[in-house]
Amino acid sequence: MGTETLILGVDPGTTIMGYALLQVVGKNTTVLVMGEVKMTRLPDQNAKLKRIMESTRSIIAQYRPDILSIEAPFFGKNPQSMLKLGRAQGVVLATCLHAGMEVYEYSPRKIKQSITGKGSASKEQVAAMLQRMCVFPNEVKYLDSTDALAAAYCHHLQNKLPVRGERLTGWESFINKNENRVIHK
Repeated sequence: MGTETLILGVDPGTTIMGYALLQVVGKNTTVLVMGEVKMTRLPDQNAKLKRIMESTRSIIAQYRPDILSIEAPFFGKNPQSMLKLGRAQGVVLATCLHAGMEVYEYSPRKIKQSITGKGSASKEQVAAMLQRMCVFPNEVKYLDSTDALAAAYCHHLQNKLPVRGERLTGWESFINKNENRVIHK
């Protein structure tokens, strides 16, 4: 049995923030929790940022994740929306860094490509593929929580290296440590 790693995946947003916690033990993954933080009824941007910080702190206190995997903001047409999204992401990043967590950021395209093999996949396609890869509740009301799980699972897949935990210095180092996996011609 391997060591346990808890990955907190977050899909930042100022209306709905999705989150998911992925437990990784050896080669096995388990979805511990998926959910959303809804901020539709809050009066202003500052109240929303405060809710994001408090919710992130609460998740960290309850589950003690090791790693944050967060979706990077994408460049849209509306600069104000992008600025708000960047602030939401910044609050999550700062809260997790303050808690001593490792932080990793992946573009939406990278996340979709890791899960479905296609960087332009829809949110529904990502959710359907995740449903095949790991068990989580069928009744997912918002796709923000599956996007958060996709961010966590993307990090897991990106770091599922043949010699995990070992530092490689180049191809020669890889070949020397993986003789049984290398075909010599």
